[in-house]
Amino acid sequence: MIPQEDTYKHKGKRNALVRTIKAKGIKDHDVLHAIGTVPRHYFFDPAFLEHAYQDKAFPIGQGQTISQPYTVAFQSELLNIKPGDKVLEIGTGSGYQACILLEMGVKVFTIELNKVLYNKARKFLPAIGYKPFFSRGDGSKGWPSQSPFDKILVTAGAPKIPQNLIDQLKIGGILVIPVGNRQRQVMIRLIKEGEQKVKKEEFNYFAFVPLLGEKGWK
Repeated sequence: MIPQEDTYKHKGKRNALVRTIKAKGIKDHDVLHAIGTVPRHYFFDPAFLEHAYQDKAFPIGQGQTISQPYTVAFQSELLNIKPGDKVLEIGTGSGYQACILLEMGVKVFTIELNKVLYNKARKFLPAIGYKPFFSRGDGSKGWPSQSPFDKILVTAGAPKIPQNLIDQLKIGGILVIPVGNRQRQVMIRLIKEGEQKVKKEEFNYFAFVPLLGEKGWK
């Protein structure tokens, strides 16, 4: 079911959400604008609409969640998005993060392992006006046939950084990935400065669902 309305009340709640994540340190104007634009309540069952604009994650079934808006904003800001970037998202989930990236003017390639979530997002996102390129498969292996990418965003916790994802980045490209155990991960930004040279930065701790697949958790 696709909600038929995005009211002034919904827009007011999005503006309040933007103020909340801005107060938590998000500065990128394009990220804040995207958060304030994408109707997050479209991703919620009508029975749970009061949760749509709270700054927290929420279950979407299949053992997955729609990420906390602050987390979405934090990862998006680390990507240092430029309009026209070619971005690989690993873990489509609800599709909310892909919509945020699309609002920022990039070309999004998104991969989802779970068949139910993949089928839902593939139908739902175009119906609300967002059209990434979809693939169902093992995101831990990236999307070699579409590489190289300007940016790669992993929206699930990995036990380590898969080398194949680094290989699929352009020189100067950025990989943002949470790495750690199944309970807690540190957010890492990796900048590919040369074929054999990368710059690695570590940021805050987060809790993501596990990245499943050959290069993730088995």
